[in-house]
Amino acid sequence: MGTITRNAANNFTTGGVILPAAINDTSVASISELENAAAGGAMNLISEQTASGSASIEFTSGIDSTYPIYRFEFINIHPSTAERQLIFNMSTDGGSNYNVTKTTTFFRANHREDDGGADLAYRTGDDLAQSTSYQKLSADNGAGNDEALSGYLIIFNPSSTTFVKHFIAESNSYQILQDHTNHSFIAGYGNTTSSVNAIRFIMETGNIDSGTFKLYGISGS
Repeated sequence: MGTITRNAANNFTTGGVILPAAINDTSVASISELENAAAGGAMNLISEQTASGSASIEFTSGIDSTYPIYRFEFINIHPSTAERQLIFNMSTDGGSNYNVTKTTTFFRANHREDDGGADLAYRTGDDLAQSTSYQKLSADNGAGNDEALSGYLIIFNPSSTTFVKHFIAESNSYQILQDHTNHSFIAGYGNTTSSVNAIRFIMETGNIDSGTFKLYGISGS
């Protein structure tokens, strides 16, 4: 035990702090496993799409039973038409139809650039009650050169054939009307016990002029 104790002591400073050199695959068994445990599960990039005057962005592969959680990130999404929202729908037939019945909630915080107004409100016109319509993921967004929206959508266990398909989303958008920042919070479930295997993103009106969409799979903790 004396040798083990002395070797262990060499991995600490006199103040009791672990030295960087002490953290490696030999001393911890697997650095990657330590990282995944701290993060609550590894986030693995499955695919990425870049919009360019696109009518829609669809993910029709990569959503299966491999992961229990799937995360979509949408980054600097610039609409071709001002004052429009990013919306999405789910499919159970590989993208042939996007018409999953959904019940959802939507609330939003906003604040003007000139500090002339701010509020936090539930948006009854942006939620759904047992509807197959597309769900809104953002507030209205401007189409100016420097205006865009960004956020994420997380879907839990889409391959389940037992439970409904829960999802949560969050976004921030630039509303050109009175120069608002709009922070939107969305949640709900797809009311189906069929596997969800495709997701479609579109603008409420017009094309997605530019922006990046990424799909990640998140492994269990």
